[in-house]
Amino acid sequence: MNYTLKPFYFLVIIWAIIASSCTQKEQPSKPNIIIMYADDLGYGDVGCYGATRVKTPHIDQLASNGLVFTDAHCTAATCTPSRFSMLTGSYAFRNNAAILPGDAPLLIRPGTPTLPGMLQQAGYTTAVIGKWHLGLGDGTIDWNGDISPGPLEIGFDYSFLVPATLDRVPCVFVENRRVFNLDPADPIEVNYDHKIGSEPTGLESPGLLKVRADTQHSNTIINGISRIGYTSGGKSAWWKDEEIATVLVNQTKAFLHENKDNPFFLFLSYTDIHVPREPHPRFKGATTMGRRGDAIAQMDWTTGEVMKMLDKLGLTHNTLVIFTSDNGPVLDDGYEDESAKLVGDHKPAGPFKGGKYSAYEGGTRVPTIVSWPAKIKPGISNSLVNQVDFYASFAALTGQPLNEQEAPDSYNMLPALLGQSLVGRQTMLEESFTLALRNNNWKFIAPQTKGTPAWLKDKDVETGLTTTDQLFELESDKGEVKNVIDKYPEVAEKMKKMLKDIEMRGTRPGYKN
Repeated sequence: MNYTLKPFYFLVIIWAIIASSCTQKEQPSKPNIIIMYADDLGYGDVGCYGATRVKTPHIDQLASNGLVFTDAHCTAATCTPSRFSMLTGSYAFRNNAAILPGDAPLLIRPGTPTLPGMLQQAGYTTAVIGKWHLGLGDGTIDWNGDISPGPLEIGFDYSFLVPATLDRVPCVFVENRRVFNLDPADPIEVNYDHKIGSEPTGLESPGLLKVRADTQHSNTIINGISRIGYTSGGKSAWWKDEEIATVLVNQTKAFLHENKDNPFFLFLSYTDIHVPREPHPRFKGATTMGRRGDAIAQMDWTTGEVMKMLDKLGLTHNTLVIFTSDNGPVLDDGYEDESAKLVGDHKPAGPFKGGKYSAYEGGTRVPTIVSWPAKIKPGISNSLVNQVDFYASFAALTGQPLNEQEAPDSYNMLPALLGQSLVGRQTMLEESFTLALRNNNWKFIAPQTKGTPAWLKDKDVETGLTTTDQLFELESDKGEVKNVIDKYPEVAEKMKKMLKDIEMRGTRPGYKN
């Protein structure tokens, strides 16, 4: 029998092989996942959301290649609760999660289901690099030994941390369970109650400061900046504020290179633009808004460096990147860095009222960009989405079933996040120093039941905290100017009941989004 192929059939077979190959290429394997988590970045702080007094070309490029959300939210108007909710799929009030002190024990206890733990089960290598602020240890930390429990006990394979915040001691990095670059001959000691050691404080030696601070932030001076808390020793491990962004970028690049051949999840938690703002000299003067504006420029550079590394490694096409923030913006937050004076006509929260600490929309409505070139078509989405839903959405993406006690407040919003559906959440909780509820375009703010923290009273912040109910209709009043509760009392009563139902509900069954 003659098996010689005629030229026409030969071309057909070749074409079929090529087409099959292309089809296989277009079908993405399990995507890498990166959450880029800015700190204190407001809705209006980047170019693609309207900023003009600071240039953010790398974030804008990410936006041009991805989906830009206009109604995306963190879960709370402060950082620790937002981080807790995103990583556990549970609203922070269920765990009484609040802004943690620098020596707090690990807030997410070992055994708690977590987003990274779920992705580990799906075959991902998981890492957190950057700001943590979710506590470490069991309450008494030995900074000179193994620090545990921490990220490695709740689902992360690798961690390189700023333990709490830049304005809290100790000013060191922690890699996995050990302080990075620590000299055993110069042990660290930390105390949040009284002064220890001989290091000067901001109150004692204001002439040593690069920027003056309020009393709370005027304890031990590290790198010319006074902090919250007292510390001594460990000088070889002290960070230099101007170099932190570069250090975190280098750690990120190393992680990406080491894990380029297998699916990974990276929680890249920026320290910018939280106080104290001390960007690298190459960014100083990048804007006319002083330290805060220059820190935004540095944050944009960080984003660009990570995206360039993905390109270099050939990972961009099949990497799901979410760029967002942990809460709304704040200008003066303990340091006299002239952020309020130099802000000019820049609107950190965009058209929304409030910011960090606030029950108004500016507290939780944050810039959110989702990019995945293999799946997502560029565009703009008005869907209501929330970071608490990353857990259930990524579970759906990776085929991981959730039990009834896991991620109780998280719902699968993957179609909305990928731009395949315009339908997002109908209802959503917003936490601050009270609770608020969104129901489509209605916004209900419950009365404040606890006293306002003393330190918050001194800040120029529109908190939205009152002793009476508030109701706003956001479609016509996005700035939450007019309380319409007297006009729509039945709407307020319905939402008050919905809010109470969410407070009482602890598991997923029976809940209708």
